[in-house]
Amino acid sequence: MRIATMFTTAAFVALFSVSAMAQTATTPSTTTTTPSATTSTPSTTTTTKPKATKPAQTAVSKACSTQADAKGLHGKARAKFRSDCKKNGGKV
Repeated sequence: MRIATMFTTAAFVALFSVSAMAQTATTPSTTTTTPSATTSTPSTTTTTKPKATKPAQTAVSKACSTQADAKGLHGKARAKFRSDCKKNGGKV
């Protein structure tokens, strides 16, 4: 029974390793083809609010954590406080 389990495991490993190797990226060929007719589609632009930069987000998060530490909050109360604090930009 133990030998059969080892062979079965080895077969699965071999099967999955072969499929993983088949999915690796390949280098594109050096030949290029150009389409006979090109069509251009109108590009659509969407306006979204610019996201805060990472250093600003980190500073707000650290400020909220410091405030939560000062208040001695733990667990769910701390998570709620930090969430509200970050929504207000680090000010409570």
